[in-house]
Amino acid sequence: MSKTWFITGASSGFGRELTALLLERGHRVAATVRKPDALRDLAATYGERLWVGVLDVTDGAAVRSVIDRAFAELPRIDIVVSNAGYALFGAAEEVADAQIERQIATNLTGSIQVARAAIPHLRRQNGGRIIQISSSVGQAAYPTMGVYAATKWGIEGFFEGTIPEIAPFGIEVTLVEPGASRTNFAGSSADAGQILDVYDQTPVGDFRRIVASAGLAMFPGDPHKIASAIIASADQSPAPKRLTLGSDAYALVHAALTERLATLEAQKELAHATDVDA
Repeated sequence: MSKTWFITGASSGFGRELTALLLERGHRVAATVRKPDALRDLAATYGERLWVGVLDVTDGAAVRSVIDRAFAELPRIDIVVSNAGYALFGAAEEVADAQIERQIATNLTGSIQVARAAIPHLRRQNGGRIIQISSSVGQAAYPTMGVYAATKWGIEGFFEGTIPEIAPFGIEVTLVEPGASRTNFAGSSADAGQILDVYDQTPVGDFRRIVASAGLAMFPGDPHKIASAIIASADQSPAPKRLTLGSDAYALVHAALTERLATLEAQKELAHATDVDA
């Protein structure tokens, strides 16, 4: 059955892949981009089934305005995909203050504002689905990705608290946690701090060498398959809280959760011992 999707960051990466695939399958898409002509080719092919809004998610007032307009101009929006974001690479002291602020404003605060703007509309229409593009790095992290990981851990925490708040209104949420995929994630859309030689013989340098030598093998995820899996998840009921996509994502998250649970179990006695005495 045809549905209407709202997607931020639709000019490239998963946003572009989702938009194109949904239109090809007969759905309607309200897509936001930062540059007005970014989806000109799709608009020429699909006409009125593609609604385009210009949006920078770091502008909270603009987020509310564009989402309000989309819900007003379209009969119903079934699924909101919060996808806008980019990667920032660099050890903690290699990235600049302005880079950190922009990363948080886009990936974390921008995603929170998209959800906050959409929830009242979804509530008034008695339900809908929010799909938040997170990352496997939202459960673990690699050297040079600490700030990026912070934004993904942050948005996961936001939704852990928000999901039970909005469930009574029929609004469900899925956090998508892809691994490294063959989009422009590490290319034109990414940012990087300065490289300090002092980190060359540390895990930072080791990670950089692995990335440089592995080539495409470092990016096993197929964007088309990932987009297809995201679309299919919208028909699952109840909605999966998390969707881990990619063999590398599975391995990273599995190792991180296994280690975390083992550490927690080892502290069980200590945890209970610090309660107030009966």
